[in-house]
Amino acid sequence: MHRRTVLLLSICLCGAWLSGYAQDFRLFDRQIQIHGFASQGFVYTNNNNWLTMKTSQGSFAFTDFGANVSMQVTDRLRIGAQGYDHNIGNLGEWHPLLDWAFADYRFKPWLSFRGGKVKTVIGLYNDTQDYEFLNSFALLPQSVYPLDMHDANIAHMGGDLYGDVPLGHRSGSLSYTVYGGGRRDSYDAGYPYALRKTVAPINLTSNGGPQYGADLRWRTPLPGLLAGISRMNQHDEGKGTFVPFWNPAAGKIPYWEYTKRYWLNQYYSQYSKGALRLTLGYRRTYIDAVDFNGTSTCEIDVRGWYVSGSYRLAKRLELGSYYSHYTMTTHYGGILGQVFPSRVDPSRPENHIYDKVVSARIDLNRFSNVKLEGHFMDGYGDGPYPDGFYPGDNPAGFKRNTNALVVRTGFSF
Repeated sequence: MHRRTVLLLSICLCGAWLSGYAQDFRLFDRQIQIHGFASQGFVYTNNNNWLTMKTSQGSFAFTDFGANVSMQVTDRLRIGAQGYDHNIGNLGEWHPLLDWAFADYRFKPWLSFRGGKVKTVIGLYNDTQDYEFLNSFALLPQSVYPLDMHDANIAHMGGDLYGDVPLGHRSGSLSYTVYGGGRRDSYDAGYPYALRKTVAPINLTSNGGPQYGADLRWRTPLPGLLAGISRMNQHDEGKGTFVPFWNPAAGKIPYWEYTKRYWLNQYYSQYSKGALRLTLGYRRTYIDAVDFNGTSTCEIDVRGWYVSGSYRLAKRLELGSYYSHYTMTTHYGGILGQVFPSRVDPSRPENHIYDKVVSARIDLNRFSNVKLEGHFMDGYGDGPYPDGFYPGDNPAGFKRNTNALVVRTGFSF
């Protein structure tokens, strides 16, 4: 606890110092921009440990920070990169990541290309979820933007085609992104962590594969109203080691799994007018996988939606609330099907999380803020798709309801 307090104070001092300095300068008559951010959180829950932290005791293990540099090389070419690190309970574990690094060339307003390690555009916030200071809430709705799937969803190695197409004064405009490439899970991401915490632990040392998709959003003729749709397809192959639960005498052997189908659809909308912002989103993720060295199958259907609203009461005070609705059904086959029953009833607490949230954001100045947030959750969604609650972090079992207090302070420059 003492070390966490020291870390929090260090981030505060660092953020305050950096915010007082200019971060743009010129080199060879070209502008270079340097920016950074950091946040520190505290989470307490009355029941159930959450997000891999020991939150039932109160946890400060909620830290992330990053820095980026970009340069306008020519009028059409821009390059940039960002480093990122985080430790959220057992996620991240202080292993630094190259968050993104790209070259972006603008042919026309309706046709541009960026390539390298590129943020994946899914819905309103997937590609900006690292930037806490852009959001009204301490935690984005976990039904659609799960924190423990951050490393899997945040970026891909490949390229994007994107642009803006005006539709005329009375029709608004369309923005599109089409992307393709590949992704790799971090060893310290939610899915590998979940497998290490099962009753038959799997040490997944690699996981990932090709990924492609698109995002289309319409800025409607009604000022402030945006609507969009995203689609992502991918193929994952995982490798590691495990001890077969049906034959423990075999000892540790190589492990493999792969997905036959893996796709995600997301629909979203946002309306902003003055101090008011309203958003809603729906995401469905479907995974059909072959597991345990071909002995088993697992079909997962995850559906999440949310509706949120925020209103800035004063220059430095914003209040907000959202309702986040998450359900998951799972069908097992093969050896897994003989051991575990399929889970098809979303009304049961192990198959859903319904989260009611109230929040306040206080902007201390241009560069720093504090967010206070209450979560009132029904259900714990204990399943094979990471959703915040893990059996290994709750050895005494789960209680149906969880109330959580989240305090998060952030800095940016």
